[in-house]
Amino acid sequence: MTTMRLLPSLLCVGFLALGGCSILTSGNQKSPTIYAPTVQITPNPAWPQVTWQLVVTKPSAARVIDSTRINVRPSPGQLQVYHGASWAQPATDLLEDSVVRAFEDSGKIAAVAHVGTGIRSDYKLAIDLRRFESDYAGQSLPSATIELNAKLLHSVDQRVVASRTFLVAHPSTGTDTAAVAGAFEQALTQVTTELVGWTLTAGQQDSSALPRNTR
Repeated sequence: MTTMRLLPSLLCVGFLALGGCSILTSGNQKSPTIYAPTVQITPNPAWPQVTWQLVVTKPSAARVIDSTRINVRPSPGQLQVYHGASWAQPATDLLEDSVVRAFEDSGKIAAVAHVGTGIRSDYKLAIDLRRFESDYAGQSLPSATIELNAKLLHSVDQRVVASRTFLVAHPSTGTDTAAVAGAFEQALTQVTTELVGWTLTAGQQDSSALPRNTR
């Protein structure tokens, strides 16, 4: 994980609308720290080797989630952001890039790409990102919490092959933004690994059951 500079983790108060809350600085204030989680998965030997091709769509998410702000939930019903820190990309872009790279690094799939790159896909992975936040959940230290729903669709007839909701909460070692960002890197790695394994398995089960001329 790459960081530009480390700053204190001050909270900028804001509820779900995040009205008036900003991480931008001016004058003699310090620039915000930018965090860029890096996901490197370890492929599971049990994952099937597949010959079909996959495209990953841009994940959908509520506007409050699809942002470069680092969200924190100090208590149920409240959503705030860490002041002086941000993600290098909106959360949906972080997730999409991590998923595509993980499939590529797995060595288990013929081809994978973002939508719009021009490859002929056999399957399409659609993701709805529901949570991407630091959640205290009544504890003294927060957990990096990522929740998403994934649907694997057959590209020809748009049939839903499989659907599953993933939820990962990785405890942070501290309350400062650097520790929280580190927890997010671990959580993103875990949920991406689970997603890749599930997709390969579900897709291969479906592909094996199809008549040869429809694959």
